[in-house]
Amino acid sequence: MLMKPSREATDAIVRMALIEDAPWGDLTSQALIPAEATITAHLVAREPGVLCGQDIVSTAFSLTDHTIHVEFAINDGESFVAGAILATIHGPARSILQAERIALNFTQRLSGIATSTAAYVAETAGTHARITDTRKTTPGLRLFERYAVRCGGGHNHRFSLSDAFMAKDNHLAILANSPTLTESLLAARAALPHTTHLEVEVDNLNQLESVLAANVDTILLDNFSLEDLRTAVHHINGRALIEASGGITLHSIRAIASTGVDLISVGALTHSPRALDLGLDIQAL
Repeated sequence: MLMKPSREATDAIVRMALIEDAPWGDLTSQALIPAEATITAHLVAREPGVLCGQDIVSTAFSLTDHTIHVEFAINDGESFVAGAILATIHGPARSILQAERIALNFTQRLSGIATSTAAYVAETAGTHARITDTRKTTPGLRLFERYAVRCGGGHNHRFSLSDAFMAKDNHLAILANSPTLTESLLAARAALPHTTHLEVEVDNLNQLESVLAANVDTILLDNFSLEDLRTAVHHINGRALIEASGGITLHSIRAIASTGVDLISVGALTHSPRALDLGLDIQAL
């Protein structure tokens, strides 16, 4: 079962987008379209994909005009083919036109993320590697974009800097003149609540033993070659979860998953998704 963004958060994010797009209303529709006109419109897929944004689309229309009725033919996380009618929208013509672009912007971007994630997940079939996202998200839209990854069958990394301990290369560079890496990590663990998950990024095999000696929970292998990934998996031997990251592509992910890593984080899922081609087709008055 998918964990959807809360109604309160969805309303707040969508409301801001609606205000941005029509701060004083839709001048064109108000001047051109009769106030009493009602229409039926269809959300149509121009290409195949995986749906994400069902509640968000409904919210965009309902916040614009509570009399608009939206009915989806499929649910978030389900696949569709080109030409499929994903939803039917009925209500006042002016209001539907005013909300149209915001509804489409959200569902096109989020369905693009879900579709891309599903492709990565499919490439790892038969391995035990999980596909995860990163914090490389659009400011203000992380909640939605992380949900889209789940719709595509992926998993979420830490949601924020407050959620888990994750020492990356820049942290370790600052500690270059400090006590040993093991001692620094052990001191950090002692200062944190016992429930906190500790992850450390390494960029070469020589760092592994120092990190393992600190009894961390996850080791992130950044930009490792396939040979070094296999060596690291063998060396770690179940003493920590292993995450691979850095320049992951759809072309390379199968080979990476086959090395035995537990997690593969893919920044491209959210930092550079291609919006899916969806459109709103309006029936003639």
